[in-house]
Amino acid sequence: MSSARRDVWRERAQRLTRDTSAVALAARHPRVPWYAQLLILGVVAYALSPIDLIPDFLPVVGHLDDLVIVPAGIALAIRMIPPDVLDECRARASSDARSPRHRIIGALIVLAIWAVLIVGVGLAWRHVVE
Repeated sequence: MSSARRDVWRERAQRLTRDTSAVALAARHPRVPWYAQLLILGVVAYALSPIDLIPDFLPVVGHLDDLVIVPAGIALAIRMIPPDVLDECRARASSDARSPRHRIIGALIVLAIWAVLIVGVGLAWRHVVE
């Protein structure tokens, strides 16, 4: 892959990350319409839900809905957010992304989730074995 193409993909990934964070910030903004907030909540719930329209155990097709529905929902939410609010949230998301404090907090949240899952599986396993 050429250097220019790699730079384009890197820039797109950074923009997607920033926009996802901006949409999350906008969901709590008082000037965002309730229906946009509801859509954002639905997209987040769908992305985190273990229940999908197409089950993930189906090869390739199982993940296709996640690759289409979630980005389409984020794109639709971006269109529903007032432009000045979106600009404000994008600026805040960009500054937050550079903060090491936010990265540490994010890492701690992920580690805590994994710890709870591991302990839960361990307790369930111990209960089954006994």
